Amino acid sequence: MIRTLDETHDTKAASWVESANLAGADFPIQNLPFGVFRARDVERQGIGIAIGSSVFDLGAATAAGSLQRLNESTATACRANSLNELMSLGVQSRRQLRRELFRLLHVEVDAPVRETAGRFLLPMLAVEMQIPAHIGDYTDFYAFISHATNVGRMFRPDNPLLPNYKWVPIGYHGRSSSIVISGTEISRPRGQTVVEKAETPVFRRSGALDYELEIGAYVATGNSLGHAIPIENAEEHIFGISIVNDWSARDIQSWEYQPLGPFLSKSFATSVSPWVITMEALAPYRCASVSRPATDPQPMAHLESESNRERGAIELTVEASLSSAKMREQKIAPIRLSQGSFREMYWTFAQLFAHHSSNGCNLRPGDLLASGTISGDTPDSRGCMLELTQRGKQKLKLPTGEERGFLEDGDEVILRGWCDAPNAARIGLGECRGQIRG
Repeated sequence: MIRTLDETHDTKAASWVESANLAGADFPIQNLPFGVFRARDVERQGIGIAIGSSVFDLGAATAAGSLQRLNESTATACRANSLNELMSLGVQSRRQLRRELFRLLHVEVDAPVRETAGRFLLPMLAVEMQIPAHIGDYTDFYAFISHATNVGRMFRPDNPLLPNYKWVPIGYHGRSSSIVISGTEISRPRGQTVVEKAETPVFRRSGALDYELEIGAYVATGNSLGHAIPIENAEEHIFGISIVNDWSARDIQSWEYQPLGPFLSKSFATSVSPWVITMEALAPYRCASVSRPATDPQPMAHLESESNRERGAIELTVEASLSSAKMREQKIAPIRLSQGSFREMYWTFAQLFAHHSSNGCNLRPGDLLASGTISGDTPDSRGCMLELTQRGKQKLKLPTGEERGFLEDGDEVILRGWCDAPNAARIGLGECRGQIRG
């Protein structure tokens, strides 16, 4: 099911929270993403809604009776300290909550209601954002064919794509315990690597640390063990999306990935952005999934549906920027490394959910499924250093005169994303930051 448009997508709607009405704001009233916050100076933690440059304390507002039309299960979920319970509710409950929040934060709400609701606003600078859900399982996919082709060409110039890629979504099971919130420092991992022309591996700090620009989808209602999710219903099981940085140690990865795939090269850290943009908020930006060439195999029946063909993709722009320690010392702004389009996803999220459960695997509320690196056909759309520098051989030049093949200690990577479409308000995903600890 693809979410439909309603009054919450009205492009003319404004909020009494003035910062939400600024041009280019990530969090206008048409967005209303969910996150989990902890106040810095008071004992206050719970679910928050991003509105402009503020966080609306959903739990406190619900407890105080500001959202009286909610049913009991939704109201209880709003007062929790993670999004899991809210994620587990059905689409109708989440849609009702979105409409009530829209009504409460709309500029035309009665003055007494506005005054009461204003007590539940906190400046974003006054809170620390937490991981939005208890993530029981994390799966990372390989859903962008340009990325798979670019990487494959480095290792297999004559046959970059393996035979199964166009038939089945490829993924691996990641490590949920090392998922960290945006802003967390990243320690450079150690592992076995093979030095060029050496006969034996060595154990050392990675010399080829990389980022991967991805989008992750959080599971809403799950499925029971042994029961697959039909692709026609897959989007009912998606709560929303956020930005993911799947940090990778390329030298460790190249030694360990055969025959069973990534392990220590990935499990040391994965960063996620704090705000989850709901599928309801994304409704105006849905578009046709990528058109496959006639020579490509068409998806099997369990991975194909009319709604997925017509509206399975998302009009979403993503970009990666870099700031070195020397750049910050000289007060030089971060430089953009790449900008890509999420709509070019070869396997859509609906297909990833349907495939993941097709063997009876049970997905649970709060589980995270990531897209894999978002890359396009042009050099400036490649979403990781491995592709941008051709395994470190073509160095990137920074404004300070520094060069980068891979990430150095002190480097900070900033990932951002936003949706923009005709007859729709621009909404943003916020940012996902991570700095390499020296």
